[in-house]
Amino acid sequence: MLKGISAVISPELLAVLCRMGHGDEIVLADAHFPGESFNDWVLRADGIGVPALLDGILPLFELDSYVDSPLVMMAAVAGDELDPQVEKSYRAVIDRQAPGTAAIARIDRFDFYDRAKRAFAVVMTGEVAKYGNIILKKGVTPV
Repeated sequence: MLKGISAVISPELLAVLCRMGHGDEIVLADAHFPGESFNDWVLRADGIGVPALLDGILPLFELDSYVDSPLVMMAAVAGDELDPQVEKSYRAVIDRQAPGTAAIARIDRFDFYDRAKRAFAVVMTGEVAKYGNIILKKGVTPV
């Protein structure tokens, strides 16, 4: 065990976060996401929701301040509705851990899939909320 690192951060996830460079992206995927279909580097975080992972990751991970939004979620498919509580619960953690971060951008489902294909890694979480996926873009760690 290491001091100051959340118990939800596995050794493998910690190594991935460390290996990522600025501009690299990581997907925190909900339990329904076809992660294995889109990316060769898939980590498991079964039983852990996205808010808990955000709470563990954001103290260790600088979000990219050089882009309009370092946070991206999937927009609802026509005919579906978003549950506003999902983004609200993510935003509460983001605002506590990374105050001043830009609004979460929403992109089309297939554009999200394309980003997942190019992402550094995908973390399959235990999140069961529909449209519960979020992409984090890593920034430059301040000195």
